Amino acid sequence: MKIAILGTRGIPNNYGGFEQFAEYLSVGLVEKGHEVTVYNPHFHRCPENMFHGVAVRYIYNPELWMGASAHFIYDFLCLKDALKEGFDVILECGYHSNAPSYYLMRGRIKPLLVTNMDGLEWMRSKWNRPTRWLIRQLEKLAVNKSHLLVSDNQGIQNYYKNIFNKESAFIPYGAEPVLNFDKSHLQPFSLEEQAYYLLIARLEPENNIETILDGYLISKQTDIPFIVIGNIENKYGNYLKMKYADTSIRFVGSIYDKHALDSLRYYASIYFHGHSVGGTNPSLLEAMASQAFIIAHDNEFNGSVCGENAYYFTSKEDVSTLILANRDGDGRERKKMIQQNLRTVYQDYSWNHIVESYENLFLNGLESNRVTE
Repeated sequence: MKIAILGTRGIPNNYGGFEQFAEYLSVGLVEKGHEVTVYNPHFHRCPENMFHGVAVRYIYNPELWMGASAHFIYDFLCLKDALKEGFDVILECGYHSNAPSYYLMRGRIKPLLVTNMDGLEWMRSKWNRPTRWLIRQLEKLAVNKSHLLVSDNQGIQNYYKNIFNKESAFIPYGAEPVLNFDKSHLQPFSLEEQAYYLLIARLEPENNIETILDGYLISKQTDIPFIVIGNIENKYGNYLKMKYADTSIRFVGSIYDKHALDSLRYYASIYFHGHSVGGTNPSLLEAMASQAFIIAHDNEFNGSVCGENAYYFTSKEDVSTLILANRDGDGRERKKMIQQNLRTVYQDYSWNHIVESYENLFLNGLESNRVTE
């Protein structure tokens, strides 16, 4: 198959979940003998325009001077270009800036247009009411114009079935179990193993950053530092830095070294996961794969991934209680939860399994289109 992956900030990943997804999926499909192209913004270059056998195609993106609205232009230009290249399958990552360009398909059944619907974007607290309304219209457009939908979480799959009466393939993000860790990654932050708390996330309100950090302060366990990893060079990041300036909470910015992140998760006393509106969040899978002890926000999405192998919070008081209960908690119970999460990653979230699931989805979709013809 000749496959294009659109809708990300490109590979290699230096941004977030969809970029990591595009990186692993594209390389995995190439290893299975398929021809794969990932579309990158013109400013995200890749040596020799190739990445481990994946072709990288550059499209102009005016984001640097237009801001977020530029994604509508970029996604339109990507799909317009891809439709001229004879791809069998176009996989769109996300929908809210992609969906308007789906009119370029004009009812055609070739190429196969597959949309990974991501999380419930319209629920994000940063959006005002008119923007939420617009995103819901774009969601409806993507549902109606895509040949196939992918939900990365069973909660998301249920949502599209219940709201739109639309079936979607359940294929989660992937993760690779991590077995080797390096204490030297603690040194730049003057940390000791099992003697710090950790949160890794985009610093956005719906990720419950303040709920977690306020709960930490209420617990009065501030002799144990709290490390926050995520981009702080934005309005909300600056607000958080000011709010918690005189505390033992340390904002260290973004880190893209996966081995460093894996080691920081593994050696943390508690790893906090506050995501509340997305499906299967990559950072939660990575925490499980890194054998972190997890306290997560209590919602359908996180619960469907971790089940009984995490503790859950809904308020800052919950966070405080869980910190106090697990500072010197039952080591046997903790170890059992960590090992079960690792087993879940092996069984349900390995990248080999995810790549194979997408390959089968594409092949079956193409076969269905041939029958339709």
